[in-house]
Amino acid sequence: MRTLLESLIIAFSTYSRIPMPRVDWNDENMKYTICFFPLIGLAVGGISWIFMASSLACGFGTILRDSGLTLIPLLVTGGIHMDGLLDTADAVFSYRSREEQLEIMKDSHSGAFAVIWCGAYLMAFFGILSEMELSDMPLLMMVYAASRALSGIALLKFPKAKSTGLLRTFSDKAICGRSAWILAAELAVFCTVMILAALSAGFPERGAAALGTGALGFYLYYRLTKKNFGGITGDLAGCFLCLEELAMAAGIALAP
Repeated sequence: MRTLLESLIIAFSTYSRIPMPRVDWNDENMKYTICFFPLIGLAVGGISWIFMASSLACGFGTILRDSGLTLIPLLVTGGIHMDGLLDTADAVFSYRSREEQLEIMKDSHSGAFAVIWCGAYLMAFFGILSEMELSDMPLLMMVYAASRALSGIALLKFPKAKSTGLLRTFSDKAICGRSAWILAAELAVFCTVMILAALSAGFPERGAAALGTGALGFYLYYRLTKKNFGGITGDLAGCFLCLEELAMAAGIALAP
């Protein structure tokens, strides 16, 4: 039990800015750390749900409300996944060789394409969130959780482009087969809850659209990273998570 608690703490201290006690990493408490990654998504979604309800109760304007919903994932995670999106944008739009693009991702400086795509991403997410109602918040919470379950499965099962880095550390320390099955079970629960929530709200097509866009995004993640980079990296994983959240949220907001 103590080992699992330490695994939970490591997951939250690595992938969120939620205060956690200090824990030393070791082979035991790293085995199942990635299995707790989706719980951070539940935290992001839960805070977003509470903020939406509070905004409506307090009479906040739609711009203030939707700005807050856009910023919550960044505030909770500290922007760790957004960093991957921006590094990937700089690399991909450099149109260099695979090796040069991987080197660009390692560069701590932000280029013009990172700035451009940061603005574009935040505007797109703001627009999508502006189409959501309070009844959509349970679905959005499952989006944040399911996207992280998919990201965790990819971390364990997809080929890796590099032999070093944080992603490789989590992958090497994890019990891949068992952890992947746990993440798959979590994903099944999140998808089921999403479907039931959509049915309860009277908009089953929204749940179906979110799941469809999520599945397509996961497939493209595998194909494109394998073809263009030879596998995934930490930056590519962050990029995937951001775009997967955006795509699944768009499925909810834009479904008929």
